[in-house]
Amino acid sequence: SSQPIQRVVIDGLIKVVVVVGIYIFVGNSGVLSFGHIGFMAIGAYVSAWMTMAPSTKQIMLSELPTFLSQIQIPTIPGAIVGGLAASSVALIVCFPLMRLSGISASIGTFAVLATIIGVIGNWDAMTGGKSSLIGIPIDTDITMALGWALVTIAVAAIYQHTRFGMLLRGTREDQVAARASGINVPFQRLIAFVISAFFVAIGGALFGHFLGILTADSFFLGLTFITLAMLVIGGMQSLTG
Repeated sequence: SSQPIQRVVIDGLIKVVVVVGIYIFVGNSGVLSFGHIGFMAIGAYVSAWMTMAPSTKQIMLSELPTFLSQIQIPTIPGAIVGGLAASSVALIVCFPLMRLSGISASIGTFAVLATIIGVIGNWDAMTGGKSSLIGIPIDTDITMALGWALVTIAVAAIYQHTRFGMLLRGTREDQVAARASGINVPFQRLIAFVISAFFVAIGGALFGHFLGILTADSFFLGLTFITLAMLVIGGMQSLTG
């Protein structure tokens, strides 16, 4: 009986990592993002590339570059590489996105999600495309999930109290006044967006190592709305919520 309960607890902790990750950006900037689950997918797939056995990769992903098909590292470094990959993508998409505000920014983030999932779903050689990617080491246990959940909450709390967090919340409360007092709004959002993408991707890596199987479709609207609902119900501007 403890096995199903354990799975529910681990799943809950992974969602905490993802939701607190999203909160770092959405809670502090006030810009609702529909795109973060795309970073979760990047984290999951990159971590899978890093940690799967080379023999499995040769069968499942025949066209991976040589350096990726031969490598196999432990889960936590693999997850961190996934997080860094997602942060890099976030940094690139950030430049046009962070100039938008309000509903146009939210629609822009949704376009990012659709693009990422489209690429993953159609890039057969690298991700298995629409079919499932199997053979991912199942390593996510309660300790690992809890550890990452605590790290994510700690980083979110520390970020809130830094100068950057304060400035970003200033832009959330009154953007015109923030600009008038010399705050660079796109830059402050960019910092939060990149940190946020890192932790959401870590959640994705944990998710992949929890299920042992990945499909591109599982990172789309269902997960987006569940995590945003958790964020909104807990209080968009409340970390404890």
